[in-house]
Amino acid sequence: MIRFLFVRIIFPLLVFWLVRSALKSLFAAFQPSGIRQNRTQQPPPVSAGGELKKDPVCGTYVSTTASITRSVKGEVLHFCSKECRDKYRVA
Repeated sequence: MIRFLFVRIIFPLLVFWLVRSALKSLFAAFQPSGIRQNRTQQPPPVSAGGELKKDPVCGTYVSTTASITRSVKGEVLHFCSKECRDKYRVA
């Protein structure tokens, strides 16, 4: 009975766990560094109060003190992130 339990249940679970752990660490090693870096990156501190401006790409309202700005044809645009700023450059 104990042999059946070990051979049919415990051993396959142990092998599955080891293979899963090995594959997980293998794929993490090949993950681009930018993705790993974004997980540990803290959002910028946002001060309370101030004027809010609408991001022209995603529509998010962002504080003028915490926004990323870009001047286009004399008009200052406020973006919530570098990604939105880069998307606006492409468009």
